[in-house]
Amino acid sequence: MPKLKTRKCAAKRLKQTGTGKYRHNKAGSRHILTKKNAKRKRRLGQDGAVSSAEKNRIKAALPYGL
Repeated sequence: MPKLKTRKCAAKRLKQTGTGKYRHNKAGSRHILTKKNAKRKRRLGQDGAVSSAEKNRIKAALPYGL
C-alpha cells in the first residue's frame, strides 16, 4: 500500500497538544485593530481549540500526525 500524503495546508495551520487535541490560530488579528478593544485583541492572540466534530477530518488530513 502506498504512503499517504499529508495535507500541507492543515499541517501549517494546526498544532497538536500532548493529549492529542488540536489547536489553531484565530482569525481577525491581522489588520483593522483600532476598532477592536484590548480584551478582544488579547483573546485573538491565544490559540483556539478545534471541535471534536472536526477531529476525523483532521486525522484524515494528517495521517502521520504533526
